[in-house]
Amino acid sequence: MNTKRWLTLGTACTLLALLLLSCTTNNASEEAGIETAVATIGDLSASATASGQLLPQHEAVLTASATARVTDVAVRQGDVVQPGDLLVQLDPTDLQFDLANAEQSLALAQARLDDLLAPATAADIASAEAALASAQTQLDDLLAGPSDTEIALSEAAIASAQAQLNSSVADLNSSQSSISQSQILAAEANLLAAQQQLDRAVELNEENPTEANHQSRLQAEQAVASAQAQLDALLAGPSVSAAQSSVAAASARVDGSQIDLDSTLSGASAAEIANAEAAVAQQEANLATLLDGPTAAEIRAAEAEVTQAELNLADAQEALADAAIVAPFAGVVTAVYVTAGEIASGPVVELVDSRSLEVVLSVDEVDIGSFALGQPAIVTLEAWPEREFDSEIVAIAPSASDASSALVTYEVYLAYQADDLPALIGLTANANLITAQREDVLLVPNAAITPNRAAGKFYVDVQQADGSFRQVEVSIGLRDGENTQITAGLAEGDVLRLVTSQPTEEFDGPGPFGG
Repeated sequence: MNTKRWLTLGTACTLLALLLLSCTTNNASEEAGIETAVATIGDLSASATASGQLLPQHEAVLTASATARVTDVAVRQGDVVQPGDLLVQLDPTDLQFDLANAEQSLALAQARLDDLLAPATAADIASAEAALASAQTQLDDLLAGPSDTEIALSEAAIASAQAQLNSSVADLNSSQSSISQSQILAAEANLLAAQQQLDRAVELNEENPTEANHQSRLQAEQAVASAQAQLDALLAGPSVSAAQSSVAAASARVDGSQIDLDSTLSGASAAEIANAEAAVAQQEANLATLLDGPTAAEIRAAEAEVTQAELNLADAQEALADAAIVAPFAGVVTAVYVTAGEIASGPVVELVDSRSLEVVLSVDEVDIGSFALGQPAIVTLEAWPEREFDSEIVAIAPSASDASSALVTYEVYLAYQADDLPALIGLTANANLITAQREDVLLVPNAAITPNRAAGKFYVDVQQADGSFRQVEVSIGLRDGENTQITAGLAEGDVLRLVTSQPTEEFDGPGPFGG
């Protein structure tokens, strides 16, 4: 027990001596104009600041699904709308026509499928069998060759055509010899008599110009013209054009009948037989289809037509429904691009959900590693810098904002809750984030550290027992605006000289945004 008391007393004396020495040394240092600080145990946190904008989580640019005329614009910029509210109405006339066509196409496709799946009726089978029998009979007739009756009919046709030709030739000869010389002489005499009668009528009319003599002269002139025409007709010869046409037609009938006879005697050609055989095969296939029903491939094809028609109908219905452009969510109209009467073919309305705002920060790639989900932040808005509200990181973009830019940045999303402030989209926001925290670590003032940039090392001046200072290399960790964490090289209670002449910006210790 006595030994323990002496040890305790000795330890206390030692500590008292060290304390007196430190005070004496500090006093000596202060007297020499040197500022010092003691390495202590404490907590440290690093923060970073970043700027961004207040943006909505939900926004939409609503477009016209088809080119159509605008019949009604129901909202203006700044209007508050609810889900389903009408924003813009497009003319549905063409879309209704497309819907009717799609419905008709589906009905036809369904009818074809129903007909394909329906069993064949007795009348259908009987009709197919009759068609097959007819085709087979025609093929058999071609293969059997011409019958005696067919040959006799062809020969009779030739004889009849030849007789008609002979009759036409006789008529032509009769017409050509129907005018005699005596007829021509009689016509000439008749013309001479008419001329003499005209000469007498002219003399009488000149000697005694009465109405009666004038009429006699006119009658005489008419008689001369008639007699001249009759003579001219006899001199021109008989009209044989009709007879010649009859002869040509009769000759053609003779040639055609001869061709028919030759064809009958030579029998059916290979092409005719092939066509007849193909007709029989087709009728057989038709009958087999009726008896066996449709194949699986035919059913699948018909069902595919119905499915495609249903899809087309759904598209037409959707297009017609899209003619009424409605709000997809509750929000505020930020832009209206169309007016009633114009043709819409692109964006028509922009809409944002002002109740789902968030702060979107733009963070450089060299700093993004210091950010993590759930990190707390203090956010202020440029419009109300005196107002602060708590927030935290809720999401970090997995890819850079603009791959084409030389500066690679990532978007960091922070929650926003400030219901009493106006929700003005696009406001500039500033965020102060706690990026790292350390508890119960060794801390020294930043001014106590001297960096060697070329070597990438850090040093401090540690006070010795005699009051002098010795330079010691240290390893550093986290740093804030006042203190730096020492991870190796010092112990708690070490007295350090402060390098007050060193500009703060020359020390670039670790930590987000250069500490």
